[in-house]
Amino acid sequence: MRGFIFAVAIGFATAADATAADVTAAEATAVDASAAEPAPKPNVIPARPEFQPDQSKLPVPPPKGALPLLDDQGKHSFLSMAGEKIDWPVQDGVITSTPKHNRNHIVSKLHFRNADLHVEFLLPEKGPGNSGVYIHGNYEVQILNSFGKQDLTQEDAGAVYGFAPPIVNACRKPGEWQVLDIRYQAPRRDGAGKLIENGTVTVWFNGQKVQDATPFGEPRSVYHPFRFGNTPYLDQIRDRQKKTMTGPVFLQDHGNPVKFRNVWVLPTDDLAFEYDPKK
Repeated sequence: MRGFIFAVAIGFATAADATAADVTAAEATAVDASAAEPAPKPNVIPARPEFQPDQSKLPVPPPKGALPLLDDQGKHSFLSMAGEKIDWPVQDGVITSTPKHNRNHIVSKLHFRNADLHVEFLLPEKGPGNSGVYIHGNYEVQILNSFGKQDLTQEDAGAVYGFAPPIVNACRKPGEWQVLDIRYQAPRRDGAGKLIENGTVTVWFNGQKVQDATPFGEPRSVYHPFRFGNTPYLDQIRDRQKKTMTGPVFLQDHGNPVKFRNVWVLPTDDLAFEYDPKK
């Protein structure tokens, strides 16, 4: 009988050991799987094809899902800095900046967080051709006549103003249509409004990459629309933007009659909407 009890005990012990070993192995497998598949970061753009837009032929047709801000018929979705009708002339699908002391930017009704933006522009034959694309009103991708310039700065065409000069000079001569494709990933703030994660921007300019996931944090320019010439309409947008990290895109007035056409936004998340200050 003792032999039988001993054998049974050994059998139970062996089974228990095997079960424990199986559990340990399962846990190890789970740990390995967890290590192999880390949880996604909260500010990661959903998986998309590599950002390398075809800029070989202009105008570039908007892709599926893109939201037009200015189409080839001249229909647009912009307001003035006061939230009213714009005074930039529109003709044959082209809109022209109307200078008013660098305080006459136009602002999109569309607000978004992360997005790809497409802007085609034409520099005037005379003058510096200064303008820009203000993303969320805080970060400017510079437009300027930098054709032929060797030493590039944060003020040249394709720069992120105040943060990074362009990698290369891709600017064409005035009088030729040019194109910017911008992949924008918004920064993040906590509940108190403190910046907790930088944003990034990648820019293709006339077929060349001029910014490659360039990081940016707090806005640096003292001339962006929320600091220079702001209005009650923009104050509302600014306050909401700090809480949600969604906002509009501005086309800049900087004293030069720069022309724009074929402007569209392709959101890369589900947070895009048309802003209504009454809501």
